[in-house]
Amino acid sequence: MGDLLRQSFGHPSAEIVGICDEQPERMTEAAANFGLGADQVFTDYRACLEATKPDIVVLCPAASRHGEWVAKVAPYGVHILMEKPFAASLAEADAMVAAMQPTGKVLAVNWPLVWDAGQQTAHRLIQEGLIGEVREFHHHGGNRGPLCHGADKAEHEPTAEEKAASWFYSREQGGGSLLDYMGYGATLGTWHLGSQVPQEVTCTWDHPNGLEVDEHSVTVIRYAKGLSKTETRWGTFTDPWTHQPQPKCGFILRGSAGTISCYDYEKTLWVQTRARPEGYAVPVDVISAPNRNPIEHLIHSLETGAPLIGPLTLEVSRIGQQIVDTAYQSAQQKRTLPLLG
Repeated sequence: MGDLLRQSFGHPSAEIVGICDEQPERMTEAAANFGLGADQVFTDYRACLEATKPDIVVLCPAASRHGEWVAKVAPYGVHILMEKPFAASLAEADAMVAAMQPTGKVLAVNWPLVWDAGQQTAHRLIQEGLIGEVREFHHHGGNRGPLCHGADKAEHEPTAEEKAASWFYSREQGGGSLLDYMGYGATLGTWHLGSQVPQEVTCTWDHPNGLEVDEHSVTVIRYAKGLSKTETRWGTFTDPWTHQPQPKCGFILRGSAGTISCYDYEKTLWVQTRARPEGYAVPVDVISAPNRNPIEHLIHSLETGAPLIGPLTLEVSRIGQQIVDTAYQSAQQKRTLPLLG
């Protein structure tokens, strides 16, 4: 939420009219950072929405409460930007869509990795046909841990008490590295594969140190034309936005006529083609408005009617949710499952 508030604060056409959290102490820093008065800080969402009458509501609840909060906020007739993941389950995702339909407003899902220049450059090259038809994605995603960084990625070492109190480490609230990071691989992979729908999914995971959620998962996804995979990890040696860990976080995309490696936050991609099988570096594009962050992108779409970038759309995010749901059940049941939904 800290990052999204910062983007809203910096947008020339946006104004933060209110913030709301059931735990007021969690808003102290944001209120100070963005110069918000006491009349703009709320603990009751109804009072917040009724007093401020926003155009867009940014939601960052626990993954298990996405459906609950869309159901609460949708009747106020606002556009909603939901921080990833889409939902805790496919049924919940569909209920969120249904809750928005009577309002005619937009529900968009923010996947922060979309705004990395490497991802947008790789997708541009795919659309230009550089590597032919994309048939596989290989994804590795994660960081040192979800409580190791605050707003604007400020470093922090979490205590055992903080882990115990955090929804990230609660099974009931949708915690775990699989639910935190697999959506990136499944959703952005779906985007790069042109919204292909897989046939079956096989997943395994690891719950270390007596935790009730996983900190490491590996999933194989079978499509009509091949296998893809996604791996999630809390506890990488370093954070990818500071120093890339090994294995590197990011994607390798294999097409019928070439490959692209696209590692998170790096300044170049590595490309192989039939004409240049030895490979060569491609500098990432300079990303300009309105594709630098979700706030400016959503505002631009609402103002101009331009389509949302793929992973923010409900079509692509829903396929990603199908894959994640199937992977979760596969890990629980310890067997390969056909795609759910």
